[in-house]
Amino acid sequence: MRRRRFVAGAIGTLSAGALGPDPARAVTPLPRAQDWQAVPAPGSTPPAQLRRIAAAGPQLAWAVGEEQLGGAGGALGLAMVWDGSGWSKVDVSPLELTRLSDVAGVGATAAWSVGQRAGGGSALLRWNGTAWSEVAFPGQGEPDLRLSAVAVGRDRRVWVCGSRGGALRLLYGDGKGWRWLDPLPVASSNLYRVVWRAPGEVWVSGDQASGGGWSGLVARWNGAWTVLPPIAGLRLGIADVHAAGSCDVWAVGTEAGVGGPPGRPGNPALAHWDGTAWTRVEAGFTVGALSGIAGDARGRAAWICGWNYRDQSRSTYLRRDGGTWVIVRGPSGTAPAPYLNDITPVPGTAGFWSSGMTRPVPAPPTEAYTERLGA
Repeated sequence: MRRRRFVAGAIGTLSAGALGPDPARAVTPLPRAQDWQAVPAPGSTPPAQLRRIAAAGPQLAWAVGEEQLGGAGGALGLAMVWDGSGWSKVDVSPLELTRLSDVAGVGATAAWSVGQRAGGGSALLRWNGTAWSEVAFPGQGEPDLRLSAVAVGRDRRVWVCGSRGGALRLLYGDGKGWRWLDPLPVASSNLYRVVWRAPGEVWVSGDQASGGGWSGLVARWNGAWTVLPPIAGLRLGIADVHAAGSCDVWAVGTEAGVGGPPGRPGNPALAHWDGTAWTRVEAGFTVGALSGIAGDARGRAAWICGWNYRDQSRSTYLRRDGGTWVIVRGPSGTAPAPYLNDITPVPGTAGFWSSGMTRPVPAPPTEAYTERLGA
């Protein structure tokens, strides 16, 4: 079952005044060393965006997405690599992909990506230290097979979420071969993210049918599936999940809701699982989206990236401060109205990367965009 999530390209043409100012908006200043800084990501053909970002350390990171959206030749997959001093574009044109959907990596030769072809076919890619190349996997080329997201553990084992034969499943690679694991036991659902937590344990997030709409979906695989109760909402999709443990899980996404003026954006959704029930938590702003969540060096949920429709002058983050989440703003004047799609920690440091695009609509002159916290 394929549903349309709230995405940047579906925002419409409302002005901020159409919905009024956000009374919950706040700015939480941090010490200068903790400020987010914009980092140029040159070389893409507008309109372009970076959908996902991953880092192996201060000297190596990857970001992927798409460029030339709406162009005469069709959209093209976009890949960037960070070498410690700047981003550079990696040529993936020989792979003939229209999009790179996700990326994950833990080392110079232990990074993986998934991409989409024109017509809907999927590709699995590996980074060899200098370039991306395609890797064969079971079921490759089947008309109903889709790969949507990828995770890599510190043990370098690879987990890909997707669908095959009408069921949502995980494709698992242990360095010796690939195999599809048991189907997720949830009908009429979609998966958008897979996240590694520990050897043999990953978490997935997405949505599932619920009445006339859909509710948030979070599940764990550790040899068998454990599906948490649905996160109730009006057309709610969970874009990302972070699990510090089985009783400490955070989920972020967007609730499309019902009603409102034409083109109305959704509402940011933040929920916490304590081992017994989900609790919805206020995001601090009321119209927009939450798109990614990342943990700190101790594995605790630490940062969330999002988009505040009512104040688009800077990027918007939530930072964990004890038992609460507080709003933090990104740099000013670096992009017209930045929209963030993802956030990731930088191993071995207290830093983080985020990625997205310079404006909330993937139309000219929107460009690929990144921000960094910490040196």
